[in-house]
Amino acid sequence: MSKEINKKQEPTKSSNLEPKVTGIGGIFFFSDNPEKTKNWYAENLGLAVNEWGSSFETRNANRPNEINYTQWSPFKTGSEYFDPSKKEFMINYRVQNIEGLVEKLKKNDVTILDSIESYEYGKFVHIMDAEGNKIELWEPVDSVFTEMGGETTK
Repeated sequence: MSKEINKKQEPTKSSNLEPKVTGIGGIFFFSDNPEKTKNWYAENLGLAVNEWGSSFETRNANRPNEINYTQWSPFKTGSEYFDPSKKEFMINYRVQNIEGLVEKLKKNDVTILDSIESYEYGKFVHIMDAEGNKIELWEPVDSVFTEMGGETTK
C-alpha cells in the first residue's frame, strides 16, 4: 500500500496488548510489468484491482463486524522498496502493539531497518529476518480504507 495518503493519525492505543503478529497484511512481489500483471489477475482470476494491486476484504475474528484488509501488490522488478533484501517478494504482517514488538525485537538482536512511521492508515516499521527477507510490520487503522470506499476483492 502506498504511504502517500499521509495525514498522520494515531492508531488505536495498543500498549496494553501483547506485541505480536496478528495476520498477513500484504504480499508484495516483483513483476516486469505490474499493470499487465494486475490486469491479468483482474481478467482471469476476478481480482478487483486498484493503483496498488488488490485489497482483499476480510473480517476480524475477534470483532466480526470490523472489516480488515490484506494488500496484494506487484512492484516493478528491481524496486528499491525491498532493499536491502535481494529477494523477489516481501511480506507485510499485521501486528498489534508495534512499539512493544520493536522493543522485543531489539532485545532479540533483530535488525530493525528504520524507525516506526505513522500514517493515517497505521504505523509501519521494517525488519530483516534470519534468511535476509525484508519484512514490513503494520499496525493498521482499517477504518481509513473502509471510509475511502472503492472496490475490494471478496
